[in-house]
Amino acid sequence: MPGGLVFSVIVILLVAVSVRERVRLRMMREKDWSIIGEAKSSHISNALANLVGVAGGIYLTLVVVVTFLDIELPERVQIGNVSLEPLAAISILIALVQPFLLKAANAWRRL
Repeated sequence: MPGGLVFSVIVILLVAVSVRERVRLRMMREKDWSIIGEAKSSHISNALANLVGVAGGIYLTLVVVVTFLDIELPERVQIGNVSLEPLAAISILIALVQPFLLKAANAWRRL
C-alpha cells in the first residue's frame, strides 16, 4: 500500500510540475488577446490538453514501432501496487519530461 501511495504522489507531482512548465512556455509564446475582448481558454487547460496530446502521439508512435519491429512486450508492468501498460507508461513519462528537455535545449543554445 505505501509503495502505491508513494508512486501516486510522485506521478501527481510530476504532472503538476510538467503542466506548470507548459503553462510558462505557452505564456511566453502567446500574445495578449484580451485587448480585443475575445474569449479564450485558460493556460492550464491548454497545457493539460497539450500534455495529453503529446502523450497520445508518443503512444501511437511507440505502438507503430513495436508492431513494425515485432517486439514482444509484457502486457502489464507492476510498479508497487500499480499495474501499467508499458508503452502507456513510457509515453506519459516522455511527455512529462518534454518541457524540461526543451528548456535545457534552449539554455544550451544560448551558451
